[in-house]
Amino acid sequence: MGRGARLGARRGRSREAGRVRALVVGAARSGVALALHLTAEGEKVRVADRKPAADLQATIAQMPPGVELELGGYDVAVLDGVDIVYASPGVPWDSELLNEARARGIPVSSEIDLFLKLCQGTVVGITGTNGKTTTTALTGEVLAAGRRPVIVGGNIGDTVLDRVHEITPQHWVVLELSSFQLESVEKPRLHVGVILNITPDHLDRHRTLERYVDLKARSIEFAAPEDFAVLNGRDELVRGLASRTRGQVVWFDQHQPMPPMPLPGRHNMENALAAAAVGRIAGLADEAINHAIRSFKGVEHRLELVGEWAGVRWFNDSKATNPEAGRVAINAFPGSPVILIAGGYGGGFDLREWVADVLANTEAVILIGASADQLAQELRAHPKAMRAATLDEAVSIAADLARQGSVVLLSPAYKSFDMFRDFEDRGNQFKELVRQRFAA
Repeated sequence: MGRGARLGARRGRSREAGRVRALVVGAARSGVALALHLTAEGEKVRVADRKPAADLQATIAQMPPGVELELGGYDVAVLDGVDIVYASPGVPWDSELLNEARARGIPVSSEIDLFLKLCQGTVVGITGTNGKTTTTALTGEVLAAGRRPVIVGGNIGDTVLDRVHEITPQHWVVLELSSFQLESVEKPRLHVGVILNITPDHLDRHRTLERYVDLKARSIEFAAPEDFAVLNGRDELVRGLASRTRGQVVWFDQHQPMPPMPLPGRHNMENALAAAAVGRIAGLADEAINHAIRSFKGVEHRLELVGEWAGVRWFNDSKATNPEAGRVAINAFPGSPVILIAGGYGGGFDLREWVADVLANTEAVILIGASADQLAQELRAHPKAMRAATLDEAVSIAADLARQGSVVLLSPAYKSFDMFRDFEDRGNQFKELVRQRFAA
């Protein structure tokens, strides 16, 4: 299906026959949700994506009838006749196309921006460099334990725009919000904004740490006095944002009573403290909060226990796509000999603290991916640092090295695109390799 190809025909409620009212840039999950919502509202929709149709068959199949598709490349002419542009999170906010739209006076929005304008529920937005998904899922379970109607979404699970019309003022909506999403919202008014931590990340897109911090701060900057900002008192960059909100600041840190978090690691305790703070804001009793936390099973690819065989525990932490996430995983097993599998795609990180933690807290490290040579040089003082050509080889080496009481930890500290589709693919392959070896 080529440029300008149409999917079927639809008798819409557009105010002008043939008039394209909305341009959706990006045909992935967010783009499909926008196309479905906007066409259901009677708008004529054009969807543009640089990928060819052959790479987008799964999403094309989900598009509603009547959507105009511009696939395989586009230029600024795709803006002709458009009243509003909706950009998917993967589209840089300062891209040539979006800048041209602004120059023409065309508003630029996003799926999450539209959702927040339509949502009638109490919105909790959770952001931070690491821990967002775990805390979002846990907060949803805490609120559900208090018998609140809860919807969880954003950068996790299904798109929330699909469910916006079922949300009532009694609902609590818990959203995981990335820096990309916060950038795309005009004025993100959240009833509860949670900032877990901030360390340098996504600087290839945001360019400076200052810009990245500013985007995280947007989760609390538009709060009203009756709203809340839940902030990590242990994080220096997060502490500095307290003056940028009009909402009521609620601090969480490890000086508070510890909730019964079953997952390993100090960072998971902080995630639990944040979720507990939201539960108290919602009026839940500590007993209900603690029960939800105690029952929490964790999130896939985040310090996920794959299994234990012959006294060796295998953990999948494939979501650790930056050194800070890798550090918190390495430090989650005090007293246990850790065999670390690390490496992948990307760079530009300050590795000094990660290297120090690897040297101090791992028995062996197996390096994979495009960064393996650089990491081998950084870890030249490690007595057992070695390279593996594939993840399969890394698992085999780890199995040979492990002994009773060992922890084998996949926590790459790098992105996955050199060897895998994404971090989920990397984690799933790791789990399959481990289970084939031990659980067959």
